[in-house]
Amino acid sequence: QVQLVESGGGLVQPGGSLRLSCAASGTFFSIAAMGWYRQAPGQEREFVARITNNGGTNYADFVKGRFTISRDNAKNTVYLQLNSLKPEDTAVYYCTGSVRVRPFPVIWSDYWGQGTQVTVSS
Repeated sequence: QVQLVESGGGLVQPGGSLRLSCAASGTFFSIAAMGWYRQAPGQEREFVARITNNGGTNYADFVKGRFTISRDNAKNTVYLQLNSLKPEDTAVYYCTGSVRVRPFPVIWSDYWGQGTQVTVSS
C-alpha cells in the first residue's frame, strides 16, 4: 500500500509564504515524477508544478516564479515553496506521484494525497 501524505498548509496573509511537504510511505520499488495540483471551491483541479526524479521541473504559467518545487529522493518527499501568495491561490493542494510498486512487471501507477488546505486572506 502506497500513501502520500501532505502537510504544511494553513492560513496566511497576502504576500506571505508557506512550504508544503508530501511524503510517500509504504512498500514500493521507485517513484518517478512527483507533482502538485490544486483545486479551489467550485473549480476544476489544476496543475501547479512537477518534478522528475532527476530534478527536471515544469510549472503552470500562473506560478510566474512565485512557487518552487523540489524533492528529496532519499526521503521520498516532494516540497512546494509558495511565496508572494495571493487570495486567488486559496485552494486545496494535492500531491501526486508516479509509483512503480514492484520491479516486475514494469507498471507505473499514479497516487494522490488527501490534500492540504491553503487559505490566503487578510
